[in-house]
Amino acid sequence: MPELPEVEVVRRGLEQHVVGRRIERVEVLHPRAVRRHVAGPAEFAAALAGARVTDVRRRGKYLWLPLDDEPDRAILGHLGMSGQLLLLAGYTPDGPHLRVRLTFDDGGLQLRFVDQRTFGGLAVSALGDDGVPVEIAHIAVDPLDAAFDASGFATALRRRRTGIKRALLDQTLISGVGNIYADEALWRAQLHYARPTATLRRAEIDRLVGAVREVMLAALAEGGTSFDQLYVNVNGESGYFDRSLQVYGREGEPCARCGAPVQREPFMNRSSHYCPRCQRNVEA
Repeated sequence: MPELPEVEVVRRGLEQHVVGRRIERVEVLHPRAVRRHVAGPAEFAAALAGARVTDVRRRGKYLWLPLDDEPDRAILGHLGMSGQLLLLAGYTPDGPHLRVRLTFDDGGLQLRFVDQRTFGGLAVSALGDDGVPVEIAHIAVDPLDAAFDASGFATALRRRRTGIKRALLDQTLISGVGNIYADEALWRAQLHYARPTATLRRAEIDRLVGAVREVMLAALAEGGTSFDQLYVNVNGESGYFDRSLQVYGREGEPCARCGAPVQREPFMNRSSHYCPRCQRNVEA
């Protein structure tokens, strides 16, 4: 699933190419793609016709495109496992997984939502007083946001009474972190994924937050992480951060820090990758 760096790459691409453009027509080719829009596909399409995109914003793994409407509304999107927001010329063949098409009145590139597994989706959402869609008001601020409160995060983290990786994946505590970047940040911070949050010292939490920011900024610089064609940017290009991953997907390979073989263990229907020597499950 795309995590914060991948979604931010998409946001930047959309910001460059759709802000200021007016939507002329919307076609919903698969109703599941707008299942979160409770009024249905026809109303989704009608609600967007004639609206102008004024911005592209992100919180964690969610994107939204504010519109020039009254009252304030936005197109809210989540990429799910395989969703793609692509900017394509109108003559480009649709492809088998096209779910929604937005055509603009300037005749330029179309915005197409493509989703092989149909876990992602779009909806029209009302915006709260803070400019955030009401459906995602419960999602925490992400660590790259200037409003991220490191002290508040540290306090909330130690209250969770769970393992540290489970806490990192809790989008109501800190948003945008998924399985890949949790493993990578924990490796950088030299913390075991199952370490109880209640045992963490403030210095360790600060080190972890710094590691999360570092790995996400590094991934952003490489266009995100692509293991297959399910994640691409708005131009259909893959990211290259998979070449810089230190532990995720590298079971049995030597740790770049100490040389011990990287281990993989089952975790929440997924896997955790870590160095057994650098990341011991003990208090520092």
